[in-house]
Order: sequence, then C-alpha cells, then structure tokens
Amino acid sequence: MLNEIRKFADKYDLSVSDVGKALFKKNRDESKSKNTRIKDICQDERPREKLERYGPDSLSNDELLALILRTGHQSENAIAMSHRLINEYGLDKLSDLALKELQEIKGIGFAKACQIIALFEFNKRHAISKREGKPIKCAKDVYDYALPLLSGKDKEHFMILHLDSKSRVIKDEIISIGILNASLVHPREVFKSAIKESANAIVLVHNHPSGDAEPSKVDEDVTNRLNETGKLLKIKIIDHVIIGKDNYYSFRESQKLI
Repeated sequence: MLNEIRKFADKYDLSVSDVGKALFKKNRDESKSKNTRIKDICQDERPREKLERYGPDSLSNDELLALILRTGHQSENAIAMSHRLINEYGLDKLSDLALKELQEIKGIGFAKACQIIALFEFNKRHAISKREGKPIKCAKDVYDYALPLLSGKDKEHFMILHLDSKSRVIKDEIISIGILNASLVHPREVFKSAIKESANAIVLVHNHPSGDAEPSKVDEDVTNRLNETGKLLKIKIIDHVIIGKDNYYSFRESQKLI
C-alpha cells in the first residue's frame, strides 16, 4: 500500500503525506456514507418530528428507544442500534440485563447502559404507582399487580403480597428465586416477612417461565403446607396465584385453598 502511495505521489508530483491524508479522508467519508444519520432522514420521518406531528403512538419501539439513547455510534445511527437491540434481545430480556451485561453489547457504553436501565425502572415504578391503593379483591387483581413484576423472568420467582385490613398491598417481597420446592419456600421465611409488616393477610404469587400456569404437584404441596402454617399463626392466605404468559391459575378460585 505504501509503495502504491509513493508511486502515485511521484507521478503527480505530490508529497506522500498529502496523498495519505487524502486517502484517509476518502475512506472516512465512504464509511460515513454507509451510515444514514438521523439528520439525513426525511424530516417528517425523524422520531422527534413524528412524535410532535402524530403523537407517541405513531412511533415504533425502535424509534422510541432511539429517542432515549439519542445517539448511535460510528457504524450505525440510534434507530439502527435500537432495532438491533430489540431484535436481538426483545424488550423483556433487555429490561432484565444488568448494567455490566448491557455494557458488553456492541455500541453500549456506561452512559447508554444507564439510560436503558433507567427507562425500564421508571416504567416499572409507573406501573406500580397506578396500582397503589387498589384493593386486592380477586385473582385477576393479583395477576394485574404481579404481571409487570414477574413477566419475562427466566426463573421462578416466589413473591408475597402483604395486605392491610382493607386488602391493599402494604408491600410485595420476593422470598425465593429458582425451581419452587419446600426447601426454598420455607414457612419461616414467608411468615417472618408477614409478621414484620404487620400484615392482616397475605397472597402467595409465583411465575411459571414456561408460560403454562397449571400447578404442579410441588406447587400444591407448598401451598397446603403454607396454608396450614398460616392457620396456626392466624395469618390468612387469601390465595396462591400462578402467573403464566397470558393467563393465571388461582388456588382459591379452583377451590384448592380453603
């Protein structure tokens, strides 16, 4: 390559340095031309302008995430980067990635990783705030409350909802993570939490990552064991609800919890 530059420089009476700089600029410009910048997109199709003109509903998931990230990197713009992230991970998995895991993704540094985590955490808190003060009257209420917290988890999460005398959630707490069994969900851990929060009653909740909400024999055994302990301690278990992909199973509604 260097010999070719020298020959070219000699032929046209130019310095090797000038030829080298010209080639570098040419390669850089060609590289940039392959990456469509957001400002090069038709104005009506830019995310900000679309949001202003047509409202947030008009934006795709890629465009919404691009507005949060604001910039891409040298080989792709923010929209292309957002499309790659959502296409590769999906929103559920993306929302579960830790700060360090996000930074291992091409083009995602510390700042962008923080932006992504803040986005999903803010959304989670917003969902929770909308439910605050709403009493738990049935299994559907439990499902609506727990779904945003447990959706997309690739492991079983066993959670307790602590209720006050008006059946409102005082606090939700994850007791165990992993395949549900009697050793992971011990009555001591479940009711220690309930006593600490001065709960009037509790609701047991756990997810099935498979998406099938039907209970297993272990689910039934754990439920019966905790229910008997609750009766001894005079802390009522209102229900045990299993969260599936698009459905739920209620031990109370199935009359398996009395």
